[in-house]
Amino acid sequence: MNPPASSAARRKNHEEPTLNRSLERGVELLRAFRPGADLLGNGELAERTGLSRATVSRLAQTLVQCGLLEHDGARRAYRLAAPVLSFAHAMRSGSPVLQIAAPLMRTAAEKLRVNVGLAVADREEMVYLESIRYNRKVSLRSVVAGQRVPIELTSLGRAYLCAISETQRRGLMARLGQQRASGWKALREEILTAVQLFGEKGYCTASWQPEVVALAIPIVTPSGSIYVLNMSVTTQQSALEMEAELSAPLKALAGKIGDALRQLE
Repeated sequence: MNPPASSAARRKNHEEPTLNRSLERGVELLRAFRPGADLLGNGELAERTGLSRATVSRLAQTLVQCGLLEHDGARRAYRLAAPVLSFAHAMRSGSPVLQIAAPLMRTAAEKLRVNVGLAVADREEMVYLESIRYNRKVSLRSVVAGQRVPIELTSLGRAYLCAISETQRRGLMARLGQQRASGWKALREEILTAVQLFGEKGYCTASWQPEVVALAIPIVTPSGSIYVLNMSVTTQQSALEMEAELSAPLKALAGKIGDALRQLE
């Protein structure tokens, strides 16, 4: 049995009458599924969500009935069901942002023969909305829409950190530090340096994979939505050399996309 809600939690729910706790927990259950973990049992789901096994079991059975999870009786585990994929397709095909950005990104990728991506933040990760790949390295051509990458390591994430407020950045950095206890001090200094350099350059650079250099720039709409555009390439050239080559095209592309998005609002 779940422990009774604290008085603080009850006050919060009273102040937010539209919050449906069961729905919120069901969404957390769906979020627990990531690439490389196609089957999850009640114990794994409980560990990933922080929910009790009893709550997980009840929510999972409901999601099976709704068609969003499949139950593997032999393995006593669950996997995402096909309708979940249809949600992603509906989002991508109906997104006015992608309708504007994708053609411009493809043109730039083909002209420069580089990878071009567009991403948004989701908690402590960046999620690709679109990824157009012209990379000689096979492993990097597999980056697709929906894929997640770390905020703290990537040009995408660091550019996002530059676009949010100082208060938001401190809070997010604190959460990132809790997740990366080992080596966080050095990584934190890298991020703070990137934020400082962003004020001078207008973009962020990162090279967290061997022989791959990426540049990224945030696009902030009048409503406050933040999208991050990047260009990356496999190369043996230095990051500074690639900045000299890609920074101007990246800024130009971000300007075109940003101008078009602002006309939507």
